[in-house]
Amino acid sequence: MSLFSLIFQSDTYLCMAFPVPTRQDAYIVDFIPLASMDTVHHMLLFGCQTPVSTHSFWDCGSVQGTCEDEAAIMYAWARNAPPTKLPKDVGFKVGRSSGMSYFVLQIHYGDISAFKDHHRDCSGLTLRMTSRPQPFIAGIYLLMSVDTVILPGQRVTDADVACDYTSYPIYPFAFRTHTHHLGKVVSGYRIRDGKWTLIGRQSPQLPQAFYPANKQVNVKYGDTLAARCVFTGEGKTSKTYIGGTSDDEMCNFYIMYYMESRHAIPYMNCMEMGSEELFQHIPPEANVPINVSPSHTNSVMHLGQSTDDRDHAVVLDTNKPETVDQDYHFEQVSAWPQSSLQLGQVSGLALDSDSNLVIFHRGDHHWGADSFNNQAKYQQRSLGPIQQSAILVVDPSKGSILKASGRNMFFLPHGITTDKENNYWVTDVALHQVLKVSSDGKDKTLMALGEAFIPGSDNNHFCQPTDVAVDTESGNIFVSDGYCNARIIKFSADGKYLSEWGAGSSDRRRRIPFHIPHSLVLLPDKKEICVADRENGRIQCFIAETGEFVKEIKKDEFGGEVFAISYSPTGDGLIFAVNGESLSRPVPIRGFVIDYSTKDILDTFSPNKKEFKMPHDIAETRDGSVFVGDASSKSVYKFTAEKLHHSVKKAGIEVQELEGQ
Repeated sequence: MSLFSLIFQSDTYLCMAFPVPTRQDAYIVDFIPLASMDTVHHMLLFGCQTPVSTHSFWDCGSVQGTCEDEAAIMYAWARNAPPTKLPKDVGFKVGRSSGMSYFVLQIHYGDISAFKDHHRDCSGLTLRMTSRPQPFIAGIYLLMSVDTVILPGQRVTDADVACDYTSYPIYPFAFRTHTHHLGKVVSGYRIRDGKWTLIGRQSPQLPQAFYPANKQVNVKYGDTLAARCVFTGEGKTSKTYIGGTSDDEMCNFYIMYYMESRHAIPYMNCMEMGSEELFQHIPPEANVPINVSPSHTNSVMHLGQSTDDRDHAVVLDTNKPETVDQDYHFEQVSAWPQSSLQLGQVSGLALDSDSNLVIFHRGDHHWGADSFNNQAKYQQRSLGPIQQSAILVVDPSKGSILKASGRNMFFLPHGITTDKENNYWVTDVALHQVLKVSSDGKDKTLMALGEAFIPGSDNNHFCQPTDVAVDTESGNIFVSDGYCNARIIKFSADGKYLSEWGAGSSDRRRRIPFHIPHSLVLLPDKKEICVADRENGRIQCFIAETGEFVKEIKKDEFGGEVFAISYSPTGDGLIFAVNGESLSRPVPIRGFVIDYSTKDILDTFSPNKKEFKMPHDIAETRDGSVFVGDASSKSVYKFTAEKLHHSVKKAGIEVQELEGQ
C-alpha cells in the first residue's frame, strides 16, 4: 500500500488512520520507523477513539487535525534525531480497555522535490505488539501554556507552567519540546524539597522527536512539575497568542514516562501558570537559548542535571558512529548446563586464563539468620568447613566440570577472582578473610589477609569482606569491605596495606556512605575500579591508583539494589550488572548491559521460564557470553547475544505480534 501518491506542496502534513488490530488489551513494546530522510521531515503516531477520517488520508496540518476526541501522542520520529526506544518491560496499552481503538500516523513532508519523477512514498512505521501484560505502562504527561502573550519587539517572553504532582510514582525516560517559530528553548523540571532537577532541555527548532530524559529523575506524590518556554517577539509587529495555526505560538513540554501497571494512567496534563515566586528559583540554564544551525545537520541533545549537578550533564552527538550493535539482545541458553552441577548457594563467578568459568559456591552451608551474632562473629563454626569442592572450573560452552577444588577450606564463600598466574583470590564472610589459593588442585593457601573469624575495621582486619579484584599489571589487590564496614581497601601484591577510601560524590557536602559495597571490577583500559554499592542501588567508579571518584551510575530500573557488576572493553566500555529484590521499590530482577560512557541501559535480560531470585554475581566471557550466578536458586544461567528479527513492510503502519512475549 502506498500511503500518499498525489501532488502536494512542501511543508505538508498528511494523516491516515489504522484500526488497532485487536479487541483485546494489547501492548506496544517497540517502534521501528521506515522513512526516507530525503522527503520526510518527521512522523508522529497518535492514539485515539475517533479519528477525523477512517477511509483515506487527509490534510491534518489544517483545522481538521488528527482526531475528533483527545489524541494521545505515542511516538515521534524526526530527521537527525535519535529514535525513541521503550525500556524493557514497558509498553503502551492499546485496545479494549485503553480508550484507544485507532492509530493515526501523521507525516510531515518538508521537501517534495523527490516526488517530481512520480516517486511514490512508502514511509511508515512498524509496531511490535504483544498481548502479554507488561509490568510497566508508558504514558504522556503534557505541560502546556494556554494564556501566554508574546509582545511585538520584546526580546524575551517567558511562558511558565507548573503543577503539583498528586498521583503514583512515574519514571520519565523521554521528553519532547514543541513551539512554533518564536520558541528559543524549552526546559522541564521536577521540584522536590525546593531543589530543581532537570528532566530535559531542548531547542524546539530541532527535529520534533522524543529525546532521552535524565533517567536519574523520578516523580512522586508531593513533587512539582514545571516547564519554561522562552520566546522572542523580535521582528514581529503584532501580539502573538497561543493557538493552533502557524501564525500563533505553542508552549508544550511532553514527558514520556512509565509507571507500575496496577496504577497506570496513560495521559496527564498541566496547564496552570507558574507563580513568579516559584520561578524565581529556576536554574539559569532555562533562560539560555540553544543555537541551532539552519540545516539542523548536527542534532545535539542538551540534557543533564540542573546547574547544581553539572557533573552528570550529558551531551549526545547523534552523528557519532555507533560502536555497539543494539540490534542484539541477550537471551538465555536454556540447554546450559547440559547436566546438573549440584551447586549450593552460588556466591561468586570468575574466569580463568583459559576463559573457563570458575564458580564459587557454599555447598551444604547456608547464610541464615543464625549465622552471625550482633558483633558479626560467625556462630556456626561447629559445622566445620564445607566438605564439598567449593570451587568448580566449568566448560563455558557445555557446562561440564573440568576441575574441582576447595574442599575443607571455606565456611561461607562470597567473592572470587583470578590473577594472571591463575591463582584464585576469594573472600569468606565467616572467616572475615581474603585468601589467595592455588589452582593446581593442591588447595594450598598462598596468602591470607585478615585474621580468621575475627571481624574488625583496622588495617589488618575485615568485617565480612565481599569481593576482591587484582590488577594484572601492578599486582595490587583491592577488597570491598563489606557487610559491616563501608570501604575499599588497597594492598600491594605482597599483601601490604596501602590505602582505603569510602564512597565518592561530586558534591562533598552530600556524600552518602557505601551501604554494602558488594562487588568489584577493574577496568584495565581505563585504569579504574568500579564497585556495586548494593543497598544504595548504584555503581561508583574510582581511579585505581588514587581512589579518586570518577562517576556514579544510578538507575531507577535498579530499584534501589545493585548486587554485582562485570566489565567488557567493547566499544567505549560496557558494564554488566544485576539488581536484586527491593522492598521499597518493586522492579523486575534482571541483568543489565550499560554503556559506561553515556550510562545508558542498552539491554536487559532475564531467564526465559524461571525468574531470578537472588542473582549474586555476573561474569562475561571473551566470546560475549554472560553468566549469572543465583544464590537463592543455587543455579548459574548462561546468556548469549541473539540478533533481533525485524520483518519489514513499508507503507503506513504494520503490526508485528510477538508470540509468547
